[in-house]
Amino acid sequence: MTGNQYLLAGQSSELDRLQLQARVWEPAGRRLLADIGEGRGARALDVGCGAMGWLRVLSEWVGPDGEVVGTDIDDGMLSTADQFVAAEELRNVALMKDDLFASDLQPESFDLVHARFQMSPLGRAQEQMESYVRLVRPGGVIVLEDLDIGSWHFNPPPTPALDELIARLRDVFEQWADPHVGRRHPELFRSFDIEASVRADVQALPPGHPYLWLPFQFAAGLDGALRSLMDAEKLEQLKAQAETELQQPNRWGTTFTLLQSWGRRAK
Repeated sequence: MTGNQYLLAGQSSELDRLQLQARVWEPAGRRLLADIGEGRGARALDVGCGAMGWLRVLSEWVGPDGEVVGTDIDDGMLSTADQFVAAEELRNVALMKDDLFASDLQPESFDLVHARFQMSPLGRAQEQMESYVRLVRPGGVIVLEDLDIGSWHFNPPPTPALDELIARLRDVFEQWADPHVGRRHPELFRSFDIEASVRADVQALPPGHPYLWLPFQFAAGLDGALRSLMDAEKLEQLKAQAETELQQPNRWGTTFTLLQSWGRRAK
């Protein structure tokens, strides 16, 4: 994977996964923005907004007098996001194609810069942070969100196939990306003289919740990478066994941990 490629780019299942993901984590986004404080009239940026991202929660936060800009490098994502913005009548939201590592956005032009799940799949954390610091105004806020899979479980145990499938997905991300970067957020902020606050959020998923199927959505998008690490027949057997486990009555689960870090650039 080259330095500016998204690990799951080009997968047909990715649009649906990102839309579901955005809805699952919207409450956590709203709680975080409430902690940050009043945003009315602010100009906010959602980097790599994908199909939905933080567009709705930021639109609410900045209010009718503010502006939200959502960026992505993928035309398909932007097209879907445009449909979402139109359907939700988010009149204070604008979308544009932009490469995080060669951004055309004006420096120091945003009061808040948000990036969710950008560092884990893209890497180049220091370069990403340099971009965010460059784009935010002095006194403005940078928000980073990344995952930690330590809490990703299915209940009641045992669920050996589901557990192994998650472990194999972790192996893929460790080989091509950085699934642990969220743990280093405070250190990364400090390297730019920013003191970070951190919070963590885990969702309990009741039986039948569509987000319980996330391992299979990841496995579909990362099929080639998984097959490079394990025998194709064994992979299919593993997925079939995991699906049988998931479909057991009263199967519920907990998500990965969403690590949220934020801090203000010095004035």
